[in-house]
Amino acid sequence: MAEEMINEKEDLVDPIAEAPGYDQTESLVGIWGHPLHAMSVAFPVALTFCNFGADVLYWWSGELFWARAAIWAAGTAFLFGLAAGATGTAELLLVPGIRIRAPAWTHFVIAVLLLSLLGLNWGYRLQGYEAAVLPYGILMSGFNVLVVMVTGWHGGKLVFDYRLGTSKGS
Repeated sequence: MAEEMINEKEDLVDPIAEAPGYDQTESLVGIWGHPLHAMSVAFPVALTFCNFGADVLYWWSGELFWARAAIWAAGTAFLFGLAAGATGTAELLLVPGIRIRAPAWTHFVIAVLLLSLLGLNWGYRLQGYEAAVLPYGILMSGFNVLVVMVTGWHGGKLVFDYRLGTSKGS
């Protein structure tokens, strides 16, 4: 009985792994072999943290400079996020080995949610950046930090666990 179960497990085949293009995971959107998405995500991630930091410093000090810095960080995080999202979407749609994996779609959906939240945060501040910080601006930027960490964790998992978007050379 135990031998039959072992033999059945050996006979099981992952249908995803058998799909054409499953092993094609190298980046197609890059410069000299360096994927643009991996290079561009650092900016919106860092700016999302800067936005939250500027909000906290404004709350702590009351200095107008920090409210102004927060709106700039929010806007540039959103705009750089659009660029990073465009390169990531191109990779997702163009590379068969990335497109077929469910975790890549999870990362994509969370990243689109993050872009929406970054745009909302920036748009909210455009009406009056100083008044926008407390209480909703700081809450939005803090929530954005949490979402960017989840998105980054999923993206990192794709690169480090599945080696998606990387060169398979020596």
